[in-house]
Amino acid sequence: MKKFTAVQDVANLEDLVNEALHLKQNPYEYKHLGENKTLGLLFLNPSLRTRMSTQIAAVNLGMNVMVMNMDKEGWALETQDGAVMNGSTVEHIKEAAAVMGRYCDIIGIRSFPKLQNREEDYSEDLLRKFIAYCKVPVVSLESATRHPLQSFADLLTITENTPAGKRPKVVLTWAPHVKALPQCVANSFAEWMGKAEVDFVITHPEGYELADEFTGNARITTNQQEALHDADFIYVKNWSSYTDYGKVLTEGEGWMLTNEKLQSTNNGKVMHCLPVRRNVELSDEVLDGPNSLVLEQANNRTYAAQAVLKRLLENLR
Repeated sequence: MKKFTAVQDVANLEDLVNEALHLKQNPYEYKHLGENKTLGLLFLNPSLRTRMSTQIAAVNLGMNVMVMNMDKEGWALETQDGAVMNGSTVEHIKEAAAVMGRYCDIIGIRSFPKLQNREEDYSEDLLRKFIAYCKVPVVSLESATRHPLQSFADLLTITENTPAGKRPKVVLTWAPHVKALPQCVANSFAEWMGKAEVDFVITHPEGYELADEFTGNARITTNQQEALHDADFIYVKNWSSYTDYGKVLTEGEGWMLTNEKLQSTNNGKVMHCLPVRRNVELSDEVLDGPNSLVLEQANNRTYAAQAVLKRLLENLR
């Protein structure tokens, strides 16, 4: 593995999942791999689970870790080629990424979309240029279109909670929110489920269709209750419109998941990437109840990141 930005960077998904499960039981077995190696984590946006879990994963592998909040501690970055930098930007990504690549053996970068221009966001300009100029392996800590470490941890959680030999029904359901959110988590989860051994259904109000490149052969319906029938796992997530880009089209009345809705599922386990708006996206009764897997998901973020970093370190040797 030379980089980790999407499920397409994984040669064998089952092997990577099994490796993460092994690391969960033996977190310090490969501590020698990261000796004298440095992981640089660059955040242009807030983070809790991604920041902490990736740091723990790196330390488990013996790495040094440097964390920089680029939006607060770094210079304002210019990304446009040929820019005349006589405005607010101070440093070009060509130099910034190249310098960081000299300091670090692996770099993780997190940057959210602006939700103003779909073409600009979906071009992944910042991530692509950072990869091009830093010249070291890059891990996406969430980008404008995907959140692969989250999706890997989600698949890990589903695998752990599925009986051997069973092909589970997994439902991604849209949920209300107080503001417009990007499609990153939903895109990425859909993409990973499309490669996994699951029956996958997406349900959302009209106007919230995700880009076809992510949904693949998923069954898509605007009838949430129909989608939830016999579901083994329900992934709850809000996202803004892709077609009417970045817009909130409905307040989502009736879309919050409750215990009453879970009655039609196969004792469905409930997932969410966190942070979650309680009693907006998910009810207290579900989050605090026996069907919630949200803390298990968060815990698995460490071992998903550790499996990825281990593969990247092995490729450096």
